Amino acid sequence: MTVLHKLFKEDWEYRMRSRPVWASYLGDKRYNDRWSDESFPAIEARNQHRVNMLAKLSAIDRGPLAKQDRLSYDLFKEELESDIEGHAIRWHLIPIDMRSGIQTTDTLVESLPFEGKKDYEDWIARMQTFGVLMDQTIEKMREGIRAGMVQPRIVADRIPNQIHKQLHSDPTESGFYKPFLKSDDAALCRAAAAAIQGVVVPAYQRLDAFFETDYLPATYPSVGVWQFPNGEEAYRYFVKSYTSTNYTPDEVHQIGLDEVARIRAEMEKVMRRTDFTGTLDGFFNHVRDNKALYFTSADELLTYTRALCKQIDPLLSKYFRTLPRIPYGVVPIPDSIAPDTTAAYYSPPAADGSRAGNYYINLYMPETRMRHEMPALTMHEAVPGHHLQIALATELTDLPDFRRHGHWTSYVEGWALYSESLGEEMGLYDDPYTKFGQLTFEMWRAIRLVVDTGMHWLRWDRQKAIDYFLQNSGRPDHDVINEVDRYIGWPGQALAYKIGEIKVWQLRRKAEKALGDRFSLRDFHDVVLLNGAVPLSVLENLVDDWISS
Repeated sequence: MTVLHKLFKEDWEYRMRSRPVWASYLGDKRYNDRWSDESFPAIEARNQHRVNMLAKLSAIDRGPLAKQDRLSYDLFKEELESDIEGHAIRWHLIPIDMRSGIQTTDTLVESLPFEGKKDYEDWIARMQTFGVLMDQTIEKMREGIRAGMVQPRIVADRIPNQIHKQLHSDPTESGFYKPFLKSDDAALCRAAAAAIQGVVVPAYQRLDAFFETDYLPATYPSVGVWQFPNGEEAYRYFVKSYTSTNYTPDEVHQIGLDEVARIRAEMEKVMRRTDFTGTLDGFFNHVRDNKALYFTSADELLTYTRALCKQIDPLLSKYFRTLPRIPYGVVPIPDSIAPDTTAAYYSPPAADGSRAGNYYINLYMPETRMRHEMPALTMHEAVPGHHLQIALATELTDLPDFRRHGHWTSYVEGWALYSESLGEEMGLYDDPYTKFGQLTFEMWRAIRLVVDTGMHWLRWDRQKAIDYFLQNSGRPDHDVINEVDRYIGWPGQALAYKIGEIKVWQLRRKAEKALGDRFSLRDFHDVVLLNGAVPLSVLENLVDDWISS
């Protein structure tokens, strides 16, 4: 093993050891009996580790390295530098939002294997020390109050109900107890119930009291990260980090406005293929209010989505030379978080393939879920979107682990949004309404560029963001409000999708023009996918090298 790869291995082992929950998600069971240390000394130690890694990397001569190792060197360096810069933003003082945080920790059991006694014992050990993790989390939030780093009130108001769902008087009803419902070991079940009753629930009671008494009164009445003491610096960092570009917030806002105008024109063309005779704004209302376009039950929504995946799977080989071996499932989003989260999301497989990837679908209020939007949503979250890309990267065992499990958001989400558009070539948008559904989803991501920068940079209020969203899409009110609140609590992340998709399409058109009849879509997809997630500038270099070769 070369010095460079020894450094990658040293760093990866440190990441697994210091981030046990992430290790668990990846299927590394060595630290399944513990949480990460979220104390301030530990947070600083993790950042110092990055500084040390960067110094060790700089001591390695990049020149003689093989091509793939030079790429790994550059990616490792860029990742470390970005994380060190991000540490100074102190976003770790905001460890909770409406979609994730310690209030949803019980959902971790969905990703853990419970196959032998030790798996249950490890989970009990985690529950027995949950109080320490809770107190460290509360202390971070206390420091956030002192530093003016807190969520806006509109986001924070959603969280108490999520905390209350953890305050079970009967421990066997807790999500933390779910694995033990299938266990016939009475002693393990008693220990689990005791840990929930004696540690977990009291911890959530402390969080509940702190949140109501201290945190909510300290939240910002307005929205936008611009309110923070380091707000402009923070948002510029988020734009750079999530898009992996040097765009300014104003440039991103303008790209969004241009894309919204372009997609509106496409929507008008599709609208004319229906029997509707009014304006596009009228068609938005027609779609939004047409109950025939919605599902009538959770079972119908889940059954339809699973059937859709079975329809897409056999089409893939025509468009992709390399397909992942790891399978995926379609499962409901847990009830405890479904009301406050998005229409769907994806959970990656274990690193060794021992756990499949999962496409989580939101069954809450199925009467608000539109049938004609499901093909595009499924292409994004499952195949050829997140599952195909992430499972393939997981299987690239010749690459260092940090690349196999890398998450450059503009690449990952840009690929998934590009994947939605492939449904046109695959014949999945075979009627005006499903095509309009795909354009609605593309418009949704273009709108994100406008409203995210609008609220966090241009100081829009929440209602202006909601109104702009409703004026330019046929999305139901419930989805629009959830989406806007997501952007409020997670600044900049929503910018990655459209910026990444635009780049993938630019590179595809560039390759098609340069290669003409020699262009192979399957080969192009291999070039994009078989180096793992990378920043957009690196992706462009990879495609340029392929065109030249």
